[in-house]
Amino acid sequence: MKNPKQLLIAVCLAYASHGIAAPLPTASPEDVGMSSERLERITSMVTAAIDSDEFPGAVVMVARDGKLVYSRNLGAQNKAAGTAMREDSIFRIYSMTKPIVSVAAMMLVEQGKLSLADPVSKFIPAFADTKVGVESQDASGATVLELVDPDRPMTVQDLLRHTSGLAYGTLGPRTAVKKLYLEANLFSQKWKLADFAEAVAKLPLQHQPGTTWEYGHSTDILGRVVEVAASMPLDRFLEQNILAPLGMKDTAFRVAPAKHDRIAEPMPDKYTGKTPALIDVRNPVTFFAGGHGLTSTVGDYLRFCQMMLNGGELDGVRLLGPRTVRFLASNHLNESISKGSYYIPGPGYGFGLGFAARLEYGQSTWPGSVGGFYWGGYAGTYFWIDPEERLVVSYMSQEPVRRQYYRNLLHDLVYQAVID
Repeated sequence: MKNPKQLLIAVCLAYASHGIAAPLPTASPEDVGMSSERLERITSMVTAAIDSDEFPGAVVMVARDGKLVYSRNLGAQNKAAGTAMREDSIFRIYSMTKPIVSVAAMMLVEQGKLSLADPVSKFIPAFADTKVGVESQDASGATVLELVDPDRPMTVQDLLRHTSGLAYGTLGPRTAVKKLYLEANLFSQKWKLADFAEAVAKLPLQHQPGTTWEYGHSTDILGRVVEVAASMPLDRFLEQNILAPLGMKDTAFRVAPAKHDRIAEPMPDKYTGKTPALIDVRNPVTFFAGGHGLTSTVGDYLRFCQMMLNGGELDGVRLLGPRTVRFLASNHLNESISKGSYYIPGPGYGFGLGFAARLEYGQSTWPGSVGGFYWGGYAGTYFWIDPEERLVVSYMSQEPVRRQYYRNLLHDLVYQAVID
């Protein structure tokens, strides 16, 4: 077992060997109240998963008090090609796009260009005509879908907290409305965001706006709202206002050709033999999907998390005011809204504006602090921010099937390493 000083030197040398800078200043774990020996249990867990072919590889970073104290790139970046995982490997982050787009929306709120109370139809007029689907059965037992007016307009807040009534179509019970979503081919990557928003507006809502938490295309539509409010395409707004200012140089809607050798890929599932089909990020992109389109590195996302932990500022660059960060990381749901059978954040959590918000020390199956917030991505990426413990964690792999199991383990192993 390396001593704390040796571990710190190893982290610094790993970055120097690739000629890249660490995403945050480095420190010994003991300098910030964590245990080097206990953090190495993360390495053992990930290595065991790789050795048993649960996933090809992963990158994990842990920072406390603004200092990077644990960074490991383990296993294969592309097992079929025989390339090793790098600390700057690039991953499809899927739904970890949502928090970044949510921050973009809140920046516009701070600029007075957007209000959470605004109806979505103010920016996308087609939503003024959107109906709500109500299912019933006729005398023969056949499903009848009636379209009714919404009780109130869908708002920007509804998009941010997933109470818009919009669905994905793939989660939870397969209803008549969700069948319409699937038939509309909304998961195609050939859309343009403006056309996509128009197509979604023509579909009925699964729920009355503001009544139910339903994970769906809300943040994709929010991305279009950002475009209209900012008078700028979403990809350019994110680059100019979030990614470039934070130094997130490897985060984008596609991977440039010069970086293709850093793209992490999935491997065939050990139980089914099937390789998960993930988004093609090598070719030019026309669909800037606010809900799932970005690629990134663990280090880039760690900087985004640290900015949020700092109350909206990093390295002298301020994106949001501290009270805005506290507002978006707070629970925006009441109990009835979060009672759904497919409530992804789970027990002990509410939902804020783009992030799940921790309400209890208990209830959840993983440890965490009240006031913490998190989210993850379909292909195996994950992060959380814990203001009470002054802690941020960024984790990325490309393994969709067992992602939740390893997220739980990671929570356990990070918190057991906090010793002050």
